[in-house]
Amino acid sequence: CLCLADYDAFPPTQVQGIIVAIWMLDYNVLGGKCNRGLSVIDSYKTLKGVDVLRKEETFLACTLGWCIEWLQAYFLVLDDIMDNSQTRRGQPCWFRVPQVGLIAVNDGIILRNHISRILQRHFRGKPYYVDLIDLFNEVEFKTASGQLLDLITTHEGEKDLTKYNLNVHRRIVQYKTAYYSFYLPVACALLLSGENLDNFGDVKNILVEMGTYFQVQDDYLDCFGDPESIGKIGTDIEDYKCSWLVVQALEHADESQKGILLENYGKSDPESVAKVKDLYKELDLETAFHKYERESYNKLIADIEAQPSKAVQKVLMSFLEKIYKRQK
Repeated sequence: CLCLADYDAFPPTQVQGIIVAIWMLDYNVLGGKCNRGLSVIDSYKTLKGVDVLRKEETFLACTLGWCIEWLQAYFLVLDDIMDNSQTRRGQPCWFRVPQVGLIAVNDGIILRNHISRILQRHFRGKPYYVDLIDLFNEVEFKTASGQLLDLITTHEGEKDLTKYNLNVHRRIVQYKTAYYSFYLPVACALLLSGENLDNFGDVKNILVEMGTYFQVQDDYLDCFGDPESIGKIGTDIEDYKCSWLVVQALEHADESQKGILLENYGKSDPESVAKVKDLYKELDLETAFHKYERESYNKLIADIEAQPSKAVQKVLMSFLEKIYKRQK
């Protein structure tokens, strides 16, 4: 990791500093499923129409994949601080580690700066280098904007469910999740393939829509999914999240039912959580979700099939097949 980033912040005599930096990287960058990073390699292979890349092509695709994983780590380190979270990937959040604390803020900045160093070291001579820099900067800006929308909607001031609606939910999801999780890996693969991203506006829109659908699935599984399958116990109700379920409930509930939401949503006691879940069942939101899922899938299929490039169609279908009707 440090070799990739040409890391030389510490002189050779400060071995302890280097060890701490390696520990921070291992703790925060590793441990996930690496789906975003691996998608760069898979998409690049598909766009080139090959099963095996040449050595240099593999290295460059892997490098961009790791840049996305670095970006993910940077987002998560700071997001956990803002949300005052306890655990991440089965271990204490980085800022919860006793020796770390709020030094984690600076560690997040270091993680982000590694991306620029990696890109400079390995892509500076490439014709698409500036496009890569612009891409990562733009996606980071959109994700930070989504985080801000989430914070001022969910966390800022007194709890107010009147701020929650489908448009707000959609904006948060698109900016906070969809761009960096779905669009960024494919955009990196397109640039590696020598393509101009300006020619793929429709592809961006499809991937952002796919990311929105993915997050709606997450919101649904948080309440109705099997904790054994999804690997966690959902807490969107307790955390007062602007989830797809609560905005659907607000849209379809009568005044009495809205009163139940206002009284119980955002409370952590089991009785209040159960009342909200019972209301979701009363409003038949499970059926509403399955209708949304079916309609989203059909629209995405139609949009994908309208793409002139068969290779691009194949890339988009591979993303959709991974998430359609997922249970975790």
